[in-house]
Amino acid sequence: MLTYSHSSPRPPLTPGLPLTPQAAQASTGLPDLLAQFAPIRLEQMAGVTLLKRSEVKYVLRERQLLEALAALIPYYRVLEVNGLRLNLYNTLYFDTADFTFYHQHHADKRNRYKVRSRSYVYSNRAFFEVKHKVYNGRITKKRISLPDLATRLTPETDAFVAAHAPLNGAALEPKLWTAYQRITLVSRYRPERVTLDVNLQVGDGETAVALPGIAIAEVKYDHRHHQSDFISQMHARHIRINPSSKYCLGVALLYPTVKHNHFKPRLRLIEKLMREEYHVQ
Repeated sequence: MLTYSHSSPRPPLTPGLPLTPQAAQASTGLPDLLAQFAPIRLEQMAGVTLLKRSEVKYVLRERQLLEALAALIPYYRVLEVNGLRLNLYNTLYFDTADFTFYHQHHADKRNRYKVRSRSYVYSNRAFFEVKHKVYNGRITKKRISLPDLATRLTPETDAFVAAHAPLNGAALEPKLWTAYQRITLVSRYRPERVTLDVNLQVGDGETAVALPGIAIAEVKYDHRHHQSDFISQMHARHIRINPSSKYCLGVALLYPTVKHNHFKPRLRLIEKLMREEYHVQ
C-alpha cells in the first residue's frame, strides 16, 4: 500500500467525501511558476473542448513537472478560474457491482467506457459524463450539465447512460471518489489541452489513499495534429508514456480482492516516483 508521507503533509480524504475547497493545498512552487504563464478564461476555450480527441498520459514526479513547466511558458496559456490557476476537481465514478468498466480497462479492451459525475469546485459547475474509448484510441466524451455533483443515479442519468453506453444506468452504483488539483494548459499554436493533476487522493467513502509528490499529465489533442511542445518536453526528459487511469489505480489500491495484476507495474512505478520525490529509503 502506498503510505508515504513528507515534511508538508496533505490532508487525507475523509469518509464524508468529496473534499471541501479548504482541504486542498497547493504544491510547493507551483503557484509562483503558474503566475508566469499568460492566462486564458473558460469562455475563451470553446475551440479546445475536444470532446472527440486522442490522448496520451504520463506519470511523473512534481519536481519533474516544475522543470518541464518552466520551459513551456512561451508555448501555453493556463486556465484561470476566479483568479485561481490550481483548480479543485471532485469526481465520483460509477460501475456495475462486479466492476464491468474496470475489467474492460484491466483487459485492455479497445472498446471501453467510464461513467462519472464531476464537480469543478471553484467554477461551481457539475457534469455527468460517459467517456468512450474505441479501437483506434480515439476518445468520445458525452456529458450533461447538472446543478450539483450527482452522488446517485436518477431517471435522467439512467437514460443518458443508456443512450451512450451498452447498459442501463440502473445497473450502476458509485464506486470511487477522486479529488485533485488540476492545472489546464492550452497551446498557443494548435488545438491541444494539457491537464496536470496533483495532490491526487482516492477514496471509497471509508478508506482513502493520497499520492503526494505525483503528477498525472494528459495531453488531449485533435488526432490530425501530432506535434506537441509538452510531449517534446517529456521526450527530452526521458519520461515515457504511461496510460494510467485514476479510476483504475484507485480501484486497485482500495479494492484488494478485485483483480489488478495488469496494473501492478504502474503501482510500482508510482511507489518508486514517490520514494524519489521524498528521498524515502
